[in-house]
Amino acid sequence: MRPALLLATLCAALVGQAAEPTRPNILFVIADDWGNGHAGAYGCPWVKTPNFDRLAKEGLLFLNAYTPTAKCAPSRSSIMTGRHPWLLGAAANHFPYFPPEIGILPEALDKAGYLYASTGKVWGPGQSLKADGSPRPMTGKVFARRKAAPPAKAMANNDYAANFTDFLKETSADRPWFFWLGFQEPHRAYEEGSYARFGKQPGDVDRVPKYWPDNATVRGDMLDYAVEVEHLDAQLGKVLSQLEARGELDRTLIIVTSDNGMPFPRVKGSAYENANHLPFAVRWPAGIVRSGRKVADYVGFADLAPTFLEAAGLAWDQSGLLPASGRSLFDVFKSDGAQPLPGRDFTLIGRERNDLGRPRDEGYPVRGIAKAGMLYLENAEPSRWPACNPETGYLDTDASPTKSFILQARRTAGSDPFWDLCFGMRPGQELYDLKADPDCVRNLAAERSPDVEKLRAQMWAELKRQGDLRAQGRGAEYEAFPHSDERRRGFYERYLKGEFLDAGWVSKTDFEPAPIKPSR
Repeated sequence: MRPALLLATLCAALVGQAAEPTRPNILFVIADDWGNGHAGAYGCPWVKTPNFDRLAKEGLLFLNAYTPTAKCAPSRSSIMTGRHPWLLGAAANHFPYFPPEIGILPEALDKAGYLYASTGKVWGPGQSLKADGSPRPMTGKVFARRKAAPPAKAMANNDYAANFTDFLKETSADRPWFFWLGFQEPHRAYEEGSYARFGKQPGDVDRVPKYWPDNATVRGDMLDYAVEVEHLDAQLGKVLSQLEARGELDRTLIIVTSDNGMPFPRVKGSAYENANHLPFAVRWPAGIVRSGRKVADYVGFADLAPTFLEAAGLAWDQSGLLPASGRSLFDVFKSDGAQPLPGRDFTLIGRERNDLGRPRDEGYPVRGIAKAGMLYLENAEPSRWPACNPETGYLDTDASPTKSFILQARRTAGSDPFWDLCFGMRPGQELYDLKADPDCVRNLAAERSPDVEKLRAQMWAELKRQGDLRAQGRGAEYEAFPHSDERRRGFYERYLKGEFLDAGWVSKTDFEPAPIKPSR
């Protein structure tokens, strides 16, 4: 090869190499119970999130990001593994024993040479041990020493930004890092009425979902939730400022999201649109081809681990993780958004056993598919109460002023349409047009049978391909997995024997004095 041609070839190779981003530091920010659309970037006027909005403006704002299961532990299990929860054995449930044979993201990051650490909530609730019974490093090194008085009662006193400062002091230029910033907000409980101290008024809420009554109690509850979201956003801003001051902001892949929808009736723990559809923004100037755009492609939490490991330069087959059911978001990062991406026109959702409160610790199994603005849900056990039994306090819904108001309204009047929507039994099939009915209050399953059969066929074909036990007729195996908290095991039977258990996330006034006769 002639010298001039050799030099040109080398230069071209070097230019091509420089175009590929180096292994970035990774900041993963996840809130606890932050719901769909509740950020300024999505046009929400009553939740102020300038720092999330900045990331969305300077990166990508996702319009169709979903968790596969709207409950803490199974949602985070999917993030940890790159697999949908129903592929994780016991980890499909809430309060599980995480299977020791299933590899997790922290172990893979260690193989990739990353420094992995965290503050706040990472994975749980449940137990995760190695096969020999020793603790498993879900959290990495925990930075939690710094405390600060929160702006409202019931918030965590974790000074997230100060703990991130402590972490940065232990980093070095020769080793990339992954930091899991796990906000505990806006998980309940809230300081009731705190919104007034922050200058908020009930009229600020532009829209109350159709499955709740529109009154001062509900609006106040929503605004107390907003106070907690705004606190986490303020802490996020301090973290971003630190990275900017160190000149590391543009070299860091930042993903901000939540684990499931807001802790209100018919949302968290359910399978409707606002339960699984979540805020999601990514900033990474070195890896995103066209920043500042809104992404309509469907993405899910099983896509996160593949994304992190591709950024870390670790091949999946070298990671120690089981085959992923998700896929890396790098196709989205490298797209200019001109065309829809192949395979990103739908997402799967579902649930198994969440919190206890049914006979024999039964769950409420659901599978669903969201596609083209439609949501199809199939309830495997429609004879069960979806939010757990009324006589044991509807334990699958966190205690709240909104919940108690709806329960009392039914007791007073003998019936209540909001109680029916939030706590009543559901049919075997549900179909919703999310464009016309984002609150999922008009079931079109009987009216739109062609859509039902089409979506149902695709859903079960995908689930069977993945290896979902329910698609194999083995759904009872999910029910048989033990609950990791002995205090709550057998709750229903123990309660009927007169043993009152303080569930923590339920108010005593929410327990019905006697079983309610099902309406169907």
